[in-house]
Amino acid sequence: MIPVRGYRGRRVAVLGLGRSGLASARALRAGGAEPVCWDDNPATRAEAEAEGYACSDLTRHGALEDVAALIVSPGIPHLYPAPNPVVAAALEAGVPLDNDIGLFFRSFAAPGWDELDVVPRVVAVTGSNGKSTTAALIHHILTEAGRPAQLAGNIGRGVLDISPGGEGSVVVLELSSYQTELARALTPDVAVFTNLSPDHLDRHGGMGGYFAAKRRLFTEGGPDRAVIGVDESEGAFLANQLAEGAADDRVLRVSVTRKLTGPGWQVYARKGFLSEVRKGRQAAAIDLRAIKGLPGVHNHQNACAAYAACRTLGLAPRVIEAALASYPGLPHRSQIVAEAGGVTYVNDSKATNVDSAAKALRAFGSIRWICGGLEKEGGLAGLRGATEAVAKAYVIGREAAGFALQLDVEAEICTTMAQAVARAMAEAQPGDTVLLAPAAASFDQYDNFERRGEDFVAEVQRRLAG
Repeated sequence: MIPVRGYRGRRVAVLGLGRSGLASARALRAGGAEPVCWDDNPATRAEAEAEGYACSDLTRHGALEDVAALIVSPGIPHLYPAPNPVVAAALEAGVPLDNDIGLFFRSFAAPGWDELDVVPRVVAVTGSNGKSTTAALIHHILTEAGRPAQLAGNIGRGVLDISPGGEGSVVVLELSSYQTELARALTPDVAVFTNLSPDHLDRHGGMGGYFAAKRRLFTEGGPDRAVIGVDESEGAFLANQLAEGAADDRVLRVSVTRKLTGPGWQVYARKGFLSEVRKGRQAAAIDLRAIKGLPGVHNHQNACAAYAACRTLGLAPRVIEAALASYPGLPHRSQIVAEAGGVTYVNDSKATNVDSAAKALRAFGSIRWICGGLEKEGGLAGLRGATEAVAKAYVIGREAAGFALQLDVEAEICTTMAQAVARAMAEAQPGDTVLLAPAAASFDQYDNFERRGEDFVAEVQRRLAG
């Protein structure tokens, strides 16, 4: 646990008692603060009370008097589409807002660090797509290289649940826009921006607000090194703002759409080969094509970003290459779950938006595509041009018929996962890939994308076994 610093003897309100909220309460108490907790869910409040935390209705008038700060869980809106009533009361009363990420960055550095030969470092990864894989890949590379590392944030453990930093250790954080937009402290040593595509636009008041939330990771505290995907205009703009000039190697540019040139520090992938170029000279090259855990151009982008981040931490190219080869992949992200009769079954349930689904569709040939769910803002127009390899789509979800009408490929309305898997398996031919890449949220039929992916895997395994 990371005890929270700066609030000893003071009351701090915690709104939302899910994983991050309860961890915040524990870390605040460990640092000597007095947490005052609230959640609309009585069962969640009971869990907090069982641990000895006082729960007080923060919606009542005067509940925030003598409160030093309000710690807000990521899912609770504080600006768009409208502030939560407790947040609105805090804004009116002048009570500072923060979240567990802000508490972590203000508290992670500990007394005694000046006695260490190599102080702990923090690598933070954000972006629209690929941030989970990139963060997990950095952690995998560090672990394989023998560096003590912890994975936390939006993946792995909560940031305040991890162990204090030790000699030469690295904390790798995956951070969503919900987390970066509110944190009052954002001071990673290395910050990574994978890419940007429309997502969570209602929460951020549009694309500009969404980019601004991501951008805060790079501008609030200023990382020592920044790894920036420059294949979208926002990434190119961010890299330009951070660099003092073309030769500034504090900014590492990453691309999978073109060869990067110039006097700076670049990592790019073309036709499955990763290249590192520094000061105009090639420093390393890696063949990514045979790595099963990293299929497709989108995963090559993740590999480039992870490679670049690990190079800033002093790892040698050959060490990173060996670790990339052993990377098993993450569940629900281009995860190969079975191979039988010449057919490959891939679970990419995390492809919850159009852009991530399009990238998955470009990673495989001859696809039997399982898609559908709760459609996100903007529709499915972004999938056009990405479906050349799709032999047929099998559409799930409560609005499967409407979803299918927007597709530019032959589509069968299946509604349920069981029916979609059965039909795709029945029609699949040797060389085909049965791919779950929904291009939609899961909440019309599942609690989360993990449950949707698990259902797909279970159906595949059941039918292969029977």
